[in-house]
Amino acid sequence: MKRLLSAFVLFSASVVSAAEPPPGFTALFNGRDLSGWRGGTTFDHRKLLEMPEAERAAQIAKWTATMSEVNAKTGRPHWYAEGDELVNDGFGSYATTIKDYGNIELRLDYQTVAGADSGIYLRGVPQIQIWDINQPNQEKRPDRTPNKGSGGLFNNSVGAPGRDPLVVADQPFGEWNQVRVIMVGSRVSVWLNNKPVVDHAILENYYDQKLPAPQRRPILPSGPIQLQTHGGEIRWRNVFVREIGAEESNRLLAAKGGEGFKTIFNGTDLQGWAGELDSVAVKNGAMVWQKGKSGVVYWTQELENLKARLLFKLSPGGNNGLAIRYPGTGRASYDAMTELQVLDDNYEKVRGKIDPRQAHGSAYGMVAAARGYQHPIGEWNFQEVTVDGSRLKVELNGTIILDADLSTVDLATVMEKKPHPGKDRKRGYFGFAGHDDPVEFKAVQIKPL
Repeated sequence: MKRLLSAFVLFSASVVSAAEPPPGFTALFNGRDLSGWRGGTTFDHRKLLEMPEAERAAQIAKWTATMSEVNAKTGRPHWYAEGDELVNDGFGSYATTIKDYGNIELRLDYQTVAGADSGIYLRGVPQIQIWDINQPNQEKRPDRTPNKGSGGLFNNSVGAPGRDPLVVADQPFGEWNQVRVIMVGSRVSVWLNNKPVVDHAILENYYDQKLPAPQRRPILPSGPIQLQTHGGEIRWRNVFVREIGAEESNRLLAAKGGEGFKTIFNGTDLQGWAGELDSVAVKNGAMVWQKGKSGVVYWTQELENLKARLLFKLSPGGNNGLAIRYPGTGRASYDAMTELQVLDDNYEKVRGKIDPRQAHGSAYGMVAAARGYQHPIGEWNFQEVTVDGSRLKVELNGTIILDADLSTVDLATVMEKKPHPGKDRKRGYFGFAGHDDPVEFKAVQIKPL
């Protein structure tokens, strides 16, 4: 967003300097006013970004104006600064960062009142739940279970990972609660008062939950942080954020769920691999595709179902692919179960138009993956692929960009209107399908299922 309303001054009972953020963090609340914040609500951020600039600015202005409206009972605005605390009376628009954030560590303290209900939106998506755990569960709303505690991803599907907190960690009323959040891709971990309450769970896209599964899209790669208003007073302080770069993101993702994986590329040579080996050089622990050379290189253990993990780095316009259940000969895109594309997300800017089913993570020519989740060119990307029967799942940098069942693909509707003979293949080899570009791979691991 290019132009947003300037911040307005909040009522302040006293002027107290905000606490200094920890090293590497930035304070989102300055202790005086809402500089850096705007109004917002439960609104699909994609739709906001799609608006013409003037319409978007008008909508934001409308939301922001409600924040300074005076509550007739208290004589104060809905949002105001009091000492080093940012206070909301339970009404008005949500405090929403003007800046959009991607991968972050967020820290904040909150204090609320009996019967209250609030939350923290990440990338504009609801929400890390905050509520009075002493209020009764609602019989007519079986999803509303305050007794399970705060900190869960309340708008995830009932029963989904992260939906309910792992433990009850709330402080007694009248005391401050400390929240720490790490978000990488769509994966969220939450600590409440230093106790883990959400462990590396996918934050579901609330705005697409009612759509049929094939039409659902993951949450955006970046969006605003929002502090929700929900009818009861809540106070915030020490609101700090730290942006997480690609290298740290990869480490955090690799540290989770690695049990049972076997390294299949030793970083020194191509022992255990077959195919067009002269297309690949090993440099600095990576498998580096040689510019101008193509062909499939594959690991020589045949498998049925598997998980694969790897890091890849692209050149501008770079093109490669993951050969899934490759038969040992032929083309990965047709003779294997599929070729999962490895492609620069900005390919069109370098080389020209492509079909959506050719974009990164797509089952080549058959099913399109979601786009926009790669790290910048020159940075390593972390990817995990699951092959289970006819189902394929691709998780890129912590976001699921493809979840497809190839048995449901109508070959009459595929990109080139011709059969993929390997689509229903039950076994085969895992490998890489090079396309003349210097794409790099390392930390290649396999886990048979």
